[in-house]
Amino acid sequence: MWFYNLLFNPGVAHSVMLIAFTIALGLALSRIKIGGVSLGVTWILFVGIVFSHFGLILDPTTSHFVKEFGLILFIYSIGLQVGPGFFASFRKGGITLNLLATGLVLLGGVIAYIIHVVTGESLYAMIGVLYGAVTNTPGLGAAQQTYSDMHNGEANSIFAQGYAVAYPLGVVGIILSIVLIRYIFKVNFGQEQRLYELNNKRETAMLNAVTLEVTNEAVCGRTIDEIQQLAGRELVATRLQHPNSDDILLVKPDTVLQKGDRIFTVAKPADVEVYTVLLGRKLEKFNQEQWDREKHNELVSTRIVVTNAKLQGRRLGDLNIRETFHVTFTRVQRAGVELIAAPSLILQLGDRITVVGSKDHVSKVAEMLGNAVSRLDHPQLFSVFLGITLGVILGSLPIFFPGMPVPVKLGLAGGPLIVSILLSYYGPKFHLITYTTNSAKLLMREIGIAMFMAAVGLGAGIGFVDTVMNGGYWWVLYGFIITFLPCMIIGIIARVVFKRSYFTIAGMISGATTDPPALAYSNSICGNDQASVAYSTVYPLSMFLRVICAQILVLMAL
Repeated sequence: MWFYNLLFNPGVAHSVMLIAFTIALGLALSRIKIGGVSLGVTWILFVGIVFSHFGLILDPTTSHFVKEFGLILFIYSIGLQVGPGFFASFRKGGITLNLLATGLVLLGGVIAYIIHVVTGESLYAMIGVLYGAVTNTPGLGAAQQTYSDMHNGEANSIFAQGYAVAYPLGVVGIILSIVLIRYIFKVNFGQEQRLYELNNKRETAMLNAVTLEVTNEAVCGRTIDEIQQLAGRELVATRLQHPNSDDILLVKPDTVLQKGDRIFTVAKPADVEVYTVLLGRKLEKFNQEQWDREKHNELVSTRIVVTNAKLQGRRLGDLNIRETFHVTFTRVQRAGVELIAAPSLILQLGDRITVVGSKDHVSKVAEMLGNAVSRLDHPQLFSVFLGITLGVILGSLPIFFPGMPVPVKLGLAGGPLIVSILLSYYGPKFHLITYTTNSAKLLMREIGIAMFMAAVGLGAGIGFVDTVMNGGYWWVLYGFIITFLPCMIIGIIARVVFKRSYFTIAGMISGATTDPPALAYSNSICGNDQASVAYSTVYPLSMFLRVICAQILVLMAL
């Protein structure tokens, strides 16, 4: 009797147990793979639908809270993840890919609306089918939340039902489009590698570390600072060796160059070529390891992690490192990307800075920067909950447009997403610590999406079977059309018009549909990271557009 009451009588224990068991069983089933592809956390949705079909449901208040709070956690963690690279994705090369991804997102919405007009299907149902077809859970959440706002908190299970019906074949449709593009254009992987390198040779952000020899007499007697002003390009020079001398010297702005000097430099590839022409010639065989092995080299090169919260948002040039500690910063590694240590660079917690100097001086710099990696494991909860607060406020702000019957709101999906992107990018400039470890972001994301999926599933099962049997099976076909046509059209345009490599197209399609299984498939056939680069380039904007598009479609249905 007590167990029956626990299962079917609403209460705190009932709600916690039902949500937890739905998530646990769904995650256990997510290990099932068909053709090497898994439906992932979507199994939680299906388990919830089955449970609610047999009467295991949440009370409306608990269901609404769990669903919305889970969505906020999920969306906010995505913003933290993509925020630092969001604006960088619009640089040259990335603009084209983002335009293609935008076209794919908008085309899917247009096709869904056309199907609604032609067939007479409910636009709410087609919105659910659309976001199941493109496997985009935040869009589903945005649609449900917008509908709830427009109807005084009332929920509509048809969104989740359409999503659940269309999702499985949506994954297949995305992968099938990638496969067909390969066969339509008779892709040769060797040629694709060369095409990718041709398209991206000017877009690389990697830094080069090279040794230059001064042979140009026109620069002899000039200081490093004067040469930099003459070239007008960024260069970090760290170590220098005069001719006929075994001593390795630390380069300073007022270091005067002599003919025959060997100087170790770090710069962008294009800038390296400029300085090579300006100074003399490049010594290909004299690399950093050889500098480190020199007998009379008293300088060391090491990487130090910024963990001192007081340095958050400080400009690198304001630290007066060379004058105070007699060391040189060469490069900064941030989120897997190497940046040149320019004076204008703003420090962030978690930056890994390469420092060159004597062992004693480097140790003092390490104390100043922090270099206590364990501090990074401590979660910055203040910035997380401040961001969520601001996100909810922004999402609830009514925006009035002429001709619209009701004001538009960014909602509990759009608001936190925008705030998290802005805080993760601009926060350090205002000394706000937004650094979050990858494991913490992943945990927040997975808990949020699991809570959301469980609550949606447990509220969608009632009437699900009847809906499918009474014409809902057509949603499978509609979902496939919504998935397949935009991917094929945009993929062909990317290939024919913009001459993009197959690897890039596969990653772009996966990112525009925000579909991890498609990315996993693309990586497996490409055998390199080019698909992942394209995926990460278009993912932030695509995710943002999916959320906004969902709200616009719901408003169109009013």
